[in-house]
Amino acid sequence: MTRNPAEVRRLVDKLWSYCDVLRDAGVAAIDYVEQLSFILFLKMCDEKQKNALIPMQIFPPHLKISWDYLVSLSGDDLESEYQRILRSLGTQPTNLGVVFRKAQNRIQEPALLRKIIKDLIGSETWAVGGDLNGDAYEALLQRSASDVKSGAGQYFTPRPLIHAMVQVMEPRPEDTISDPACGTGGFLLAAIEHIEENFGSSLTPEQRNDLSEGRTVHGTELVDSTARLATMNLFLHGVGRENSPPVIDVRDALSSIPTRHASLVLANPPFGKKSSITVVGEDGRAERDDASYSRQDFWVTTTNKQLNFLQHIASLLAKGGRAAVVVPDNVLFEGGVGETIRKRLLREFDVHTLLRLPTGIFYAGGVKANVLFFDRKPANPDTVWTEQLWVYDFRVGEHFTMKQNPLREEHLADFIASYKTGARSERVESERFKPFSYAELLERDKTNLDITWLKDPSLENADDGVPPEVIAAEIVEDLQAALEEFQAVADALAERAAQRA
Repeated sequence: MTRNPAEVRRLVDKLWSYCDVLRDAGVAAIDYVEQLSFILFLKMCDEKQKNALIPMQIFPPHLKISWDYLVSLSGDDLESEYQRILRSLGTQPTNLGVVFRKAQNRIQEPALLRKIIKDLIGSETWAVGGDLNGDAYEALLQRSASDVKSGAGQYFTPRPLIHAMVQVMEPRPEDTISDPACGTGGFLLAAIEHIEENFGSSLTPEQRNDLSEGRTVHGTELVDSTARLATMNLFLHGVGRENSPPVIDVRDALSSIPTRHASLVLANPPFGKKSSITVVGEDGRAERDDASYSRQDFWVTTTNKQLNFLQHIASLLAKGGRAAVVVPDNVLFEGGVGETIRKRLLREFDVHTLLRLPTGIFYAGGVKANVLFFDRKPANPDTVWTEQLWVYDFRVGEHFTMKQNPLREEHLADFIASYKTGARSERVESERFKPFSYAELLERDKTNLDITWLKDPSLENADDGVPPEVIAAEIVEDLQAALEEFQAVADALAERAAQRA
């Protein structure tokens, strides 16, 4: 249950109050949230250890960690003890270790470090009841994601989109839910909240324990700092235990064949064309890059990260499992290996829905993306599992920006209603929602799934009322997207030149 929005806002404003001070000292917004997370976690664990009713031993006794002792220090002594704590906790093979893995103190001024420890974090209670602290932390992450210079937005999927995807996928208590590129944990948290809100009264003690212990969900994240933010986000919402096995694995999800499968995958894999690692698929091809590894469960070999994540998610799904994955436009139309992957996916999975997203909803500018929904079916070489792909065009005629006109929950209400969760056979064709048969898809050049039929009214009528700031923002986003594509080409040419040399 969400606490009073005014109280959440008060806490967020208080937590954010030191951001500008640290930014002047060279600490980016997302790094500020990371530094807050370290101190916040220490205080939260201290409160749990001092709980009068149910005290919990969280810090290993041999590490001799004391919040009271830390607060009593100042100057070089404070900085030295704080760095010792960060190093010692980062070695633990638990969720505790994920939060402090490779942690570094970026608050170089001991006086400022003391103010944050004593006055900012030390003056609030963090370990008891309610969703106030979790909601505040989530809002803090959102603020940091909007700091364009830090690049933090790439790890933050817009919450209205997450909620829409979760709502149509309907996570259930018996699901095992995975996000192989979990960022700050938004999908995992939203899935748990959906289960608690819709099945709370019918949950068995075992299911309730699985939710709170973090066994229902599992995430993978390559970047240490982002994995710790995800772990903190889950902790502050009551998911996971400090000394339990990690809910978030810190590694490259593409590096190995999944050892445990998921009945539900929700993901927004990283955009960007090139991967530093080449995957060798069942076609046996390999291209030398920085490193290579073999994934015999993959259909084809490619260095395209999005195509590899799509193959990985297909492999990660258990039989009967379902997936909702954000993919950039190039996944839908790229030829060569992209066409091969699309044909295999359409044949071996039920690829039933595609949501075309408008620009202006992601913190990373210029992103043109979609959500692809598909289910895993039993392996049968004689059966084509995709009968119809329903395409919902939410892109044409829609104009969003992150500040002036942000995406809100109600904007996706028609898509949610049209999706017909649990009754897809009852779908009704509309102006924005149309079905395309498997035969029609195969007839398209390169099995191109980038399907559009609507005309943008802004192209037909210059006086359609689109605000000039929206038009300007869209122009900037298109230019940014073009620059990214040129950069990818330049990187590829430079790599080839280096190989020839």
